[in-house]
Amino acid sequence: MRYLFIIPLFVTACTAREPDLPLPNILWITSEDNSPFLGCYGDTFATTPHLDALAARGFLYTHAYANAPVCAPSRNTILTGVYASAGGHENMRSTFRRSDTVIPYPLYLRELGYYCTNRQKEDFNINPEQTRDLWDELGKDAHYRNRPAGKPFFAIFNSNLTHESSLHIRDSVLRHDPARVNLPPYHPDTPELRKDWAQFYDKIEDMDNWVGGLLKELEESGEAENTIIFYYGDHGGVLGRSKRYVYESGTRVPFIVYIPEKYKHLYPAEKPGSRIDRLVGFVDLVSTLLSITGRSIPDYLQGNAFLGKQKTPDPEYVYMFRGRMDERYDLSRAIRDSRYRYIRNYMPHRIYAQPVEYLFRAPSVRSWQEVCLQGNCNEIQQKFWQTKPAEELYDTENDPWEVNNLAEDPAYREVLERMRRAYREKVLAIRDAGFIPEAELADLSAQQPVYDFMRSGKADPEKLLSAAETATRDARPEVLAGMLDDPSPAVRYWAVTGMVIAGEASRTQLERIVAATRDSAENVKIAAAEALYQLGETSGGRKALLEALGSSNLFARTHAMNVIDYVDDNSPEIREAVLRIGKAAKTYKGSDYDLRMVRYLLKKWKIDPKKQGINLDWD
Repeated sequence: MRYLFIIPLFVTACTAREPDLPLPNILWITSEDNSPFLGCYGDTFATTPHLDALAARGFLYTHAYANAPVCAPSRNTILTGVYASAGGHENMRSTFRRSDTVIPYPLYLRELGYYCTNRQKEDFNINPEQTRDLWDELGKDAHYRNRPAGKPFFAIFNSNLTHESSLHIRDSVLRHDPARVNLPPYHPDTPELRKDWAQFYDKIEDMDNWVGGLLKELEESGEAENTIIFYYGDHGGVLGRSKRYVYESGTRVPFIVYIPEKYKHLYPAEKPGSRIDRLVGFVDLVSTLLSITGRSIPDYLQGNAFLGKQKTPDPEYVYMFRGRMDERYDLSRAIRDSRYRYIRNYMPHRIYAQPVEYLFRAPSVRSWQEVCLQGNCNEIQQKFWQTKPAEELYDTENDPWEVNNLAEDPAYREVLERMRRAYREKVLAIRDAGFIPEAELADLSAQQPVYDFMRSGKADPEKLLSAAETATRDARPEVLAGMLDDPSPAVRYWAVTGMVIAGEASRTQLERIVAATRDSAENVKIAAAEALYQLGETSGGRKALLEALGSSNLFARTHAMNVIDYVDDNSPEIREAVLRIGKAAKTYKGSDYDLRMVRYLLKKWKIDPKKQGINLDWD
């Protein structure tokens, strides 16, 4: 049925391309977890001759952004041309169903006659059954040289050399000198941080050499002057406070486009070697692919073409989002113009550095935590281990590391209000589903794709956003109590989350909170339980958490164990319920975040899972 949907649109397309030119080949070279730490971006510590040379004969984009600061939702946005948060795919590896309305770009390209290969990365955050037929070739041997004669190719080559995991094991010899590392102001000066930074620059050099090999291979194939080359990182990273966070360090990426002279009508500037200041987000890539191939751009796509005859005027803003990162819940949104970044945090009661197990594998992050616990961090370095403000505003020109929050500065009131308005408009325009808690999203997606639900008339984006904003900034308990009468489970969830944030002030609504622990929606029940713990009503909170731990909903169990950690309940009943989850698991599938929480809690409680007959050693 997807192909039937595509074909009629294709018939009306294809007149925008230069008539005497064949379709260009398109080569996408992607690297994982790296910010623009390249010589061509002015980084004098980097050793990146091949990418620097590519930028010199191509176009270097100075303001390119991943819309999400982590791989799976970022790649979902790339694949679909729709913000992952608009489709219900913002949480890390939730793999909910994709709407049939939202067509992955390889299907469009294959309809145009492209031979599409992917070597080798998907991680698209949707049901794997819906990605089986995307590629002509997928895997370690996928290559454009395998295409039938006369076919243009679209080929992805992906490198994980710079992936976060490259810092989990320390190299014995480093080519970049740790003593020469220029640490960001939020990182304390520890040997581990210097070594991890230096090792990361080694990995970037390795990645650059890999890129050089691909470019040489393309030249030897005779297809270099028929091929448009994109190089980009899949999001920022990878030292602490980058990947997973909607700062420049987590979202700004290197982005270089090479366009052969025969396709010079596509140049974004007069001549190669130019720097392009246009704001670009990954959501723009599908529209841009269709524009440069001459295909019409469907109305549902949420990005802007930045090349080709369907190129749009330069956008004023880029939108970014953050949801659950592995086993830990958080929720942030950001919008960026050419100078300022505005961040809205919807879980300000959680610290930035929640104990995401994978993040803490890096020696640098552990050393950062240790020196702060010893009292040897300054105010800027300490903030990562503290709770968040509801709003952040940064002047990225004068404060590139984003450490001076201007949200409370009267001199920036006009900027703050402008960014707030632009942010709200974007949330509502794309119908962002991220304000629905994940256990509810899972239940909804079993009935229909979340993208479709948000456009079905059953969801009210304005109400969802208003509920989240009311709950997380200057909320009054009596106002929150009124929200508990709303028929929307998501609104009720935000009501009790607001009670958690309000703390002792919510005692005036104790009866309503107790009633909320009996709510039919699991996320409401769990958040209400946390509010009760804060008010000293432990038995009522524990009863609700025990019920949630027995849920068939993976994300309800994960949410409940997050709360168990934060309220520090180590009672026999809770321990036994957590152990039951571990004992029931047959095998770890990679996205069983409840099992990650089981492992974390057992370690915290000093319980050996093997002595309990539980195998949690999956790494």
